[in-house]
Amino acid sequence: MPDSTPGEHLSHDDFATRHAPMPIELPFDDEEASTSVDLKTQLIRFVATGALSAVFDFGLTLLLQEAFGAPFWLAKAAGFILGTTIAYLINRRWTFRAEPSKARFVAVVLLYAVTFFVNVGLYNWLMHEWGTAFLMVALAFCIAQGVATAINFIVQRAVIFKIK
Repeated sequence: MPDSTPGEHLSHDDFATRHAPMPIELPFDDEEASTSVDLKTQLIRFVATGALSAVFDFGLTLLLQEAFGAPFWLAKAAGFILGTTIAYLINRRWTFRAEPSKARFVAVVLLYAVTFFVNVGLYNWLMHEWGTAFLMVALAFCIAQGVATAINFIVQRAVIFKIK
């Protein structure tokens, strides 16, 4: 923006041609978005992204359960929301290399709603069945996360990131 002196009105003509800002983008690569990434690359990237997201999910889940005494379902729900938000932002741009799309976003929200109930429900059920020993917590988390991750990958690859 040009320098101005106090009280001087700035011209806002340049705003007439500007677009609304895009959502936060993660700088994984500089190539244009393309859904032509091969299955092996997508799977490796999806697993790497999932591992990173799971660290945040599990960390918040444990923190809320252990430090704040939150119920299993509430702790896992908060962890799931944090983890899936991170995963979506990375997967859309890096794993599936897809441009932003309102239709795709709505499809992701619906998919995440389904996997939310699968993940949280399975985790809650296993915690009540197995107890709260750390090994059981970790195992219940991995099983619930694994089932939700499999559903997510299949639906995202086959449906969501093919939406224009």
